Amino acid sequence: MTNTDERSQRYIYMTQTPVPKLILKLSVPTIISMLVTGIYNSADTFFVGKISTEATAAVGIVFSVMAIIQAIGFMCGQGSGNYLARMLGANDNKQANEVASTGFALSLIIGTIIAVVGIFLVEPVSHLLGATETTLADTKNYMRIILIGAPFMTGQFVINNQLRFQGSAVYAMFGLLAGAVANIALDPLFIFVFDLGVSGAALATVSGQIISFIVLMIGSKQGVNIHIKFKNIRINKHYIFEIINGGIPSLFRQGLAALATIMLNKIAGEYGGDAAIAGMSVATRTLMLVSSALIGFGQGYQPVCSFNYGANLKKRVKEGYFFCLKYGTLFLIVVATGCFVFAPQIVSYFRDDPDVIAIGSKALRFQAVTLPLMSGIVMTNMMLQSIGAGIKASISSSARSGIFFIPLLFAFSSLFGLTGVECAQAAADVCSMVLAIPFAYSELKKMNDN
Repeated sequence: MTNTDERSQRYIYMTQTPVPKLILKLSVPTIISMLVTGIYNSADTFFVGKISTEATAAVGIVFSVMAIIQAIGFMCGQGSGNYLARMLGANDNKQANEVASTGFALSLIIGTIIAVVGIFLVEPVSHLLGATETTLADTKNYMRIILIGAPFMTGQFVINNQLRFQGSAVYAMFGLLAGAVANIALDPLFIFVFDLGVSGAALATVSGQIISFIVLMIGSKQGVNIHIKFKNIRINKHYIFEIINGGIPSLFRQGLAALATIMLNKIAGEYGGDAAIAGMSVATRTLMLVSSALIGFGQGYQPVCSFNYGANLKKRVKEGYFFCLKYGTLFLIVVATGCFVFAPQIVSYFRDDPDVIAIGSKALRFQAVTLPLMSGIVMTNMMLQSIGAGIKASISSSARSGIFFIPLLFAFSSLFGLTGVECAQAAADVCSMVLAIPFAYSELKKMNDN
């Protein structure tokens, strides 16, 4: 079978397969990918938690740096992937090939700049992120090594997203799975057997990222997947605009999440010291792992949305949105109930410190109450981003961790102290859902009109 025949079959598959069946088929590997990513993001917290509260806090502090690096990777990957899928839906393979290579090259350039600047300024950056005198050494040791892997991290997220938007979610899943397994296996080896402490945790993480990068590169060269080629790189205004327009909501979403984590660590440290930083870090990581399954489900919808929007099949875009909204909400109700009931046990799994458990459990319960609202927030944002509604997508993606959370964090902490820190995210979720409703309605109404 020729590549042309295979591309024709993919077009038929993406535009004619019943929407629920198509989303479920594409979302299973993305859910696994996101859960795996969440697990290996939490692996360092788990293993480092066996060392000390200070080490646990240090990993939580550096997580904001990792979130920024991931945000760059997702911006380039989601931006190029969104446009790539729309071009494939419109049968424009030339632009699809060029935006794929351009997005990848851009991510490597930015990742390298972050690595060089970050390593050079590691101490002032550590202080800026909220490191205390007791956590500074661990923070610097962990961050230096994490920054070395920045270009691999940004590059792997670009390839992963581009594979998903082409409908090749299985290749994307195996790429992340390979790195996660390596990270989880190497963590105890480096930390305890080689006695490298937090540096060992960082080495395990970077090793996993390099392995993911290599496996994903191999996957991108299989079948009719678009191959990353140097000759196809076009760093010009057209492609930069499309990458930013489609990807900046991801940058805002994850970049502001990183900024929110920095603010959270600094304010939590002021009101409760290292135990508060560690407790909030554990609660945040736990909810991130839970939400990763929802995001994976939504990422199964994204290629369906982009491809069919590009093919002018708006009814299928709407059908997919409501399907994901309904079942995402039901899933989160079940998970939120479990998190609320078993909060102390969940937190103690990461760090068996009474102060950490008390703070982390309270924060986890507050967030569990509003967790079901995330389905509407996430699915609306993914729909807006996938159809190219860049401004609305950017605003909605900024809401949960930025527009609402940061002001509420300052206001609530000044009014209620540590309790205000613990409940700020729940309040931000309510506000974000209120914002998402009119955004979703306006775009879905346009699809009715067309």
